[in-house]
Amino acid sequence: MASHSAKLTDSVQFPDNADVAKTFYGFGAVGLIASLVGYFLDSEQFFFSYLASFTFFTSIALASLILVMIHHVTKSSWGTVLRRIPESFFANLWIWGIFIIPILIGMSSLYSWTNTEYVADDPIMLGKVPYLNVPFFVIRQFFYFAIWGYLRYRLHKVSVEMDKTNDWGMVQVLRNLSAPGILIFALTVAFASFDWLMSLDAHWFSTMFGVYFFAMSFQALFPIIILLVFWMHRKGILNNTIGKAHIYDLGAWFFGFSVFYAYIAFSQFLLIYYANIPEETLWFYHRMEGSWAFVTYALLFGRFIIPFILLLNRDTKHNHKLLVITSILVIVMHLIEIHWIVMPVLHHDGVSISWLDLVTLVGLGGIFLGLFFQTLKRNNLVPVNDPQLSDSLAKQYHQ
Repeated sequence: MASHSAKLTDSVQFPDNADVAKTFYGFGAVGLIASLVGYFLDSEQFFFSYLASFTFFTSIALASLILVMIHHVTKSSWGTVLRRIPESFFANLWIWGIFIIPILIGMSSLYSWTNTEYVADDPIMLGKVPYLNVPFFVIRQFFYFAIWGYLRYRLHKVSVEMDKTNDWGMVQVLRNLSAPGILIFALTVAFASFDWLMSLDAHWFSTMFGVYFFAMSFQALFPIIILLVFWMHRKGILNNTIGKAHIYDLGAWFFGFSVFYAYIAFSQFLLIYYANIPEETLWFYHRMEGSWAFVTYALLFGRFIIPFILLLNRDTKHNHKLLVITSILVIVMHLIEIHWIVMPVLHHDGVSISWLDLVTLVGLGGIFLGLFFQTLKRNNLVPVNDPQLSDSLAKQYHQ
């Protein structure tokens, strides 16, 4: 039996000599400057590349937010030692909201429904005007980030305060906030995915798209956490705190949501295929012709079949090398899938990789990861006064 009196033996402070945040901020600054140059050279490509990169990193922050709320609502203990990683991803959502501004500036390049002449000649688009119009779109973006910003403020602030006050009553505060927060999160993320991605092809619609976006984002979060844990262990951080059992659980969640993602993605495709409504099927048709077809099949294998086979065996979840390979594969596939959703609107004939895809990714990624490591360094790496911590620490002795 594992003892519930297990204690922390690692330092819970990020090493003072680790300037990881500054390094990422440097990359981010270079990437954003290069992106700005690209805006003047090819503004249309810039906006599409920026949207894909912005959505990629925002999806990680949003998946982190829902993971922490699920953790609080279910009163789970296994992830307590890991919780500061997702908390640090969503802690800066209020700052990250600033980066929606270039998308608002480029709406006329990104979204055909902003063209009044196009809408006036299209009966389907006229029916969508009450929702798809510029003022309401802008208002919604401020509303989304206000909601997410409030949730991140309360969840992160209370969690960090508990480290100092040792007030276990704060646990109930976190649960009371998370329960309605999950519902509000589900609605806002679904509509944000409609706005950012689904409305790129304004004729197309899928009532499952919000769940699809959530599933792909949530699947991608676990490999990111796995890679960060392995990186920290290599640096001698939390080696005795995050044990084999915690890594195994991350692998199990990773496997489970790989299956869930495949179920949602295939269900969306099957329903649209079976209904055979032109406005719906054309979206998939454009992604099943030319070189886009190769990307479609690559997603099938790289995002589900290969991870499913590699993670199915119990021993694989203890094999760090295979976990790293599978994690990198799915993270890359997540980026490719967002690209696959966004870019056929601009490049109808086939895949076209632009240097702006890279520099926007580096620019936004540098800022996103810089904010993450800055937050991680500023607070304890583990919620030291959480009442579930001892159970979470004891878990590693079960293996």
